[in-house]
Amino acid sequence: MRYKNMSSFIVMDIVRDSLKYEDTIHFEIGQPDLNPSPKVKKSLQKALDEDKFSYTESLGLLELREKIAKHYKRTYNVDIDPKQVLLTPGTSGAFLVAYTLTLKHKEKLGLSDPSYPCYKNFAHMLDIDPVFMQIDKNCEYQLKPEHLENKDINAVQISSPSNPTGNIYSEKNLKNLVEYCDKNDIAFISDELYHGLVYEKEAASALQFSDNVFVINGFSKYYCMPGLRLGWIIVPKELSRQAEIIAQNLFISAPTLSQYAALEAFDYEYLDGIKEKFKQRRDYLYKELSEIFEIDAKPDGAFYIWANISKYSNDSFAFAKELLENIHIATTPGIDFGKNKGKEYLRFAYTRDIKHMKEGIKRLKDYLKMKK
Repeated sequence: MRYKNMSSFIVMDIVRDSLKYEDTIHFEIGQPDLNPSPKVKKSLQKALDEDKFSYTESLGLLELREKIAKHYKRTYNVDIDPKQVLLTPGTSGAFLVAYTLTLKHKEKLGLSDPSYPCYKNFAHMLDIDPVFMQIDKNCEYQLKPEHLENKDINAVQISSPSNPTGNIYSEKNLKNLVEYCDKNDIAFISDELYHGLVYEKEAASALQFSDNVFVINGFSKYYCMPGLRLGWIIVPKELSRQAEIIAQNLFISAPTLSQYAALEAFDYEYLDGIKEKFKQRRDYLYKELSEIFEIDAKPDGAFYIWANISKYSNDSFAFAKELLENIHIATTPGIDFGKNKGKEYLRFAYTRDIKHMKEGIKRLKDYLKMKK
């Protein structure tokens, strides 16, 4: 029974428990509270009015795949054939497609520790073995080619900007990783879901360095459409048909109404405003948390801060539970993301407005003063 190797997605358990309290301050879930471009709502309403309730083809709406291809040309100056783009039910569907395309029974998927917890659970679900490589502030929370040396792995997955740390893989390191994997016949999977939510630095796409990579993105974060459950994966041209066959059998097609809504998601002027709001939130929360906890680095992207809480607790799960029960602050314990010092960290998400976060910081500071 493969599910026996799976762990719970702890942040979702915390979301459930946080609903017990009407005044919970939410630092736990990576869900933007901002709305997508107003054009998205109009496009969705138009699809409703026109009764767009049928399946699309399994690759997804051609018009949307063409817009995604144009987005890659505009943003990264790379040429993508719309046939390489597969629309999926959230990025979760994209991970399943990527793993099915690249890995066989009992083959090994290289992951960083810490990393997004669902990676390993999808691997277990498919009877694939996750292999963890420890990263920390000394390597800027980036996997590097030396991490992969002498490792018996068939695929490697990274995320940049990263969850939970918010770091961005440097262009040089990303290029080196992609080239190392190409040379050693290791499939390279790049989770680029937080692209767009980058502040001082730019995030490179793995597609800038090779056509033989699998790039995953979606509309949940930067485009502020989490509940519409729509992601995408870009696959090498020669695997487009195989990806389509997997999609046909796995989920038939991504949600139709979501696809029509996303036709208007690439509203770049509006999205610039989204990025600026998250930057302001990051700057506020980083300053405040730095007065309480040790933080390895100011996050370059996404909307998370990885805070070392070891001077208050050596058990992040117990500490997160304590904060929720005593002062109604919801955070995510580091153990959700791995065993590499996971007990020493909490992840804070700045997905709510500054007024909301200010109340949480006040409660937190007052509470920690009492504990001393």
